Amino acid sequence: MDKKRSFIVVEGIVQGVGFRPFVYNLAKKNGLKGWVNNNSEGVYIDIEGFEEDIDKFVQCLKNNPPPLARIEKITIKVDKVLNYSNFEIKESEQSLDKITFISPDIATCSECEEDILNLNNRRKGYSFTNCTNCGPRFSIIKELPYDRDKTTMNEFKMCKACNSEYLDPTNRRFHAQPNACEKCGPELWIEDFKGNRLEIEDPISFAQNMLMEGKIFAVKGLGGFHLACDGLNEDSVSNLRKRKKRPFKPLAVMIKDIETVEKYCRVNQVEEKILTGIRKPIVILNQKESFDLPRNIAPNQKTMGVMLPYTPIHILLFSEKLKVLIMTSANLNGLPIEYKDSSARSDLSGIVDYFLMHNREIHVPVDDSVLKVVDEKQTIIRRSRGFVPEPFKWSNMRNILACGPNMKNTFCINKEGYLFLSQFNGDLENLETYEHYKKNVEHFKKIFSFSPEFIAYDMHPGYMSTKYALECDLPRIAVQHHHAHIVSNMFENDLKQKAIGVCFDGTGYGTDGRIWGGEFLICDRLEFRRVAHLENIKMPGGEKAIKEPWRMAVSYIYKSLSEQKSEKEINDLIFKLYGNKAINLINILNSNINCTETSSMGRLFDAMANIIGITDVVTYEGQASIELEAISEIDIEESYTYRVIKQDMYIVEPYEIIIEAIEDRKKGVSAKIIASKFQNTIVNLTVSVCACIREDSGINEVALSGGVFQNSFLLKKICCNLKKNNFKVYTHKELPSNDGGVAIGQMIIANEIIENDSQNFE
Repeated sequence: MDKKRSFIVVEGIVQGVGFRPFVYNLAKKNGLKGWVNNNSEGVYIDIEGFEEDIDKFVQCLKNNPPPLARIEKITIKVDKVLNYSNFEIKESEQSLDKITFISPDIATCSECEEDILNLNNRRKGYSFTNCTNCGPRFSIIKELPYDRDKTTMNEFKMCKACNSEYLDPTNRRFHAQPNACEKCGPELWIEDFKGNRLEIEDPISFAQNMLMEGKIFAVKGLGGFHLACDGLNEDSVSNLRKRKKRPFKPLAVMIKDIETVEKYCRVNQVEEKILTGIRKPIVILNQKESFDLPRNIAPNQKTMGVMLPYTPIHILLFSEKLKVLIMTSANLNGLPIEYKDSSARSDLSGIVDYFLMHNREIHVPVDDSVLKVVDEKQTIIRRSRGFVPEPFKWSNMRNILACGPNMKNTFCINKEGYLFLSQFNGDLENLETYEHYKKNVEHFKKIFSFSPEFIAYDMHPGYMSTKYALECDLPRIAVQHHHAHIVSNMFENDLKQKAIGVCFDGTGYGTDGRIWGGEFLICDRLEFRRVAHLENIKMPGGEKAIKEPWRMAVSYIYKSLSEQKSEKEINDLIFKLYGNKAINLINILNSNINCTETSSMGRLFDAMANIIGITDVVTYEGQASIELEAISEIDIEESYTYRVIKQDMYIVEPYEIIIEAIEDRKKGVSAKIIASKFQNTIVNLTVSVCACIREDSGINEVALSGGVFQNSFLLKKICCNLKKNNFKVYTHKELPSNDGGVAIGQMIIANEIIENDSQNFE
């Protein structure tokens, strides 16, 4: 039988995931000769042997790759036999015009966890243990190809034992670029709040003891710093809130293991799979009725954000007594996550008692991802660590940089049929976050060898992401915010035909110069038509009304009663509810000074939350709406009255909702009933308006998007009732419904516009 030679190119996430040793051992097993190496295109394999053995090799390559690998494409070319004498792993090479996929940072695998907890293992207690199946990837890579000298591990020279593992293709640490041990790798140490290094022999043991005493730590982790304290110590949690100036926003907790999680929260099979998987994001779980953790972890909530330990440092921090840690991103309000030692020392010194530091540099900051499960399906709230930079597949794209929105910003680039959505960049509301954003854009351009030919951005003239786009000397495409929201949904659901897009959120700049947010669109990937919306209402004080929901409540009450009561009666009622400050607000409304008009569903939720008595002033984005959802009961079926008026489009008038809710409050109806009736009304009007649009257009597909759909109560009931009315309903799964997915929509729409108007863009 004659020998044959096959040259194989494997594209996908195939670097840093144990792919070459897998190929090496598979080739040896099948008696094949040749070589394998990493390349900027992916992995090259050159093999010779009998045809039957090569076929077995290829089948195993396709069907049983390493657990972290994600093969996108395999190309095989038959070539002239060269009579190789053995099979070897060759040095990496780089080709700048080809794309290489990068693995996200992956949670510590069970084998490495066993190593660090095994008293007889040479890595016992070592805080930077990893292998090809786990550990840092994206956060330490400076450039490609992914080799140690191009990561932040370059300064650590491997000892003889680690180097032996690194060079042994049969070892699971073969070419694990961050491979190290306590003799040759990064180390931990303790600093006081002033940044003075303390002579502590066992930093982990010291941190455990101090945490148990109620101290607050800044813990340098995988993609940045966390603020940590004992989650069972109510005073410590309270102290952290005071120092961080974060009075109400829920704090994420890290819990020792899944058994301990189940003591405090209800966990279904889908949630457990996500919690214990390779990504280990924060998962929003429902608290048990017997929940006995400090209530100040998640004030006014029935849920809690929970994650399991995902690095060796985290695993080692837990002890017999220490089982629950607050583990929240370390940053000053509105600023990006801290990831540089010097910046953390200066910015966090007034918050923490100690720093738990290490000397493995974080090159790219990456926040924790956040998910929740609704109706047994995963929904992403924040897509970051563990997911980024895994791409989405989309062919026939121009080279476009989509800049994303201002809030919950992510941006997107594309190359060779893949869309790369960035990690969460935060809200672009200050210079520090904007500089952080620009740096991340440049890093994506560098590691993916990407040169944009076009730039897509949000229509809002005041967004910093828009400013960035306008400063670029490239052909530019402005995209309407809510169109981008709906198209991001259509993209992930592969919805090609026109759909009814229901977009409920807080803020989006409309084509009429107003602030939109309670929108019904008919759209496809190219264009949209606004066919219904909440009636516009004044936002007294403009942006102030977002942070002070009582302003929206006064505006809604004033307009709702204007046709029923005299000016004096309205003023008397509002004065009774809000006092002197409301009289000034009425004057502002009447004079129409600084009163932007909005159709925002988010602002209607704010107004209702205030009318119920939840809050006058919010301390974090969406607080009023989140706390309204938290007191609602899904079993309550009652609702309020609303009107839909047919003009050039359908206009939803919510004023009777406001009037009836005020009457309920006067009668002493409980807040939870009013909140539930209000949300049921939003469900009813959504289905009703969609039915009107279907009757006019014949369109039966409904795509839901926007930050308001993070509300599980609303999402469940709207989906259920739309389906009962024979609509096909599409929701988000892999992209956030909030602004974190908008950049994908911008990218798709911009590409369609360029393709349909190519003469003006060439």
